[in-house]
Amino acid sequence: MRTSLFRAALARGDGPALGTWVKIPAPEVVELVALAGFDVAVIDLEHSPMSLESASTLIATALHTGVSAIVRVPGLDPGLVQRVLDAGAEGVMVPHVDTVEQARSAAAAVRFPPLGERGVGSTSRAGAWGAQPLAEYLRFGQEEAMLIAQIESAAGVRNAEEIAAVDGVDALLVGTVDLAVSEGRTPGDPAVAELVAAVVDSARAAGVPVGNAGAATAEAAQTAVDAGFTFTMLSNDATMLGTAARAAVAAGRSARPRQETR
Repeated sequence: MRTSLFRAALARGDGPALGTWVKIPAPEVVELVALAGFDVAVIDLEHSPMSLESASTLIATALHTGVSAIVRVPGLDPGLVQRVLDAGAEGVMVPHVDTVEQARSAAAAVRFPPLGERGVGSTSRAGAWGAQPLAEYLRFGQEEAMLIAQIESAAGVRNAEEIAAVDGVDALLVGTVDLAVSEGRTPGDPAVAELVAAVVDSARAAGVPVGNAGAATAEAAQTAVDAGFTFTMLSNDATMLGTAARAAVAAGRSARPRQETR
């Protein structure tokens, strides 16, 4: 029986589950994320030009390297949700979930009947290309596949507890930057912090995990834990590569010829 690696990471209780965004369509990136010890790689189809075919390759790499693959879709498109789940993703993240109705529609796209409306495609990777019993393919889709709803507006904050309580919604993620911009504020504004805290409280009340996104630093991770988040996204592949590259160049530029001594 296949189980969700991300669900297992959330259940550990020894600290936050750790993820990062994957924007570069190269399987080597997912290998590196897995080797680094991340719990989840969120393949980002919202804020990257990545194709569905590339995402499928990254999902396959995740399955073979032992890291959970969640796909952030660009919007609620039931056809796309079905395709990424059948490609083997452990779940989907849906941005800009503002209402209970949108949350219910997202849940319907993820779950099979009678819980939802997802079509059956057991001859896909999710069904081991037809080698897996149909009952197991269906069980994973109903019980293990995860739906993460992103809260990114004041309306979403107001409805967060009801969204989290929708049957089939497994977690929330606060999009702090989008939330701030939607309110005409900066992410560090105390008013935005209050909205973020309200989402954490709503998730707790509904009994679902809640996550955020931040920098790849110990300080950012500790801040997330202190705020009540149960999982946190540490930067993204492109930013981490760029940061390491700039640090390497800075280190190299600091070298100077040594003065000869006679």
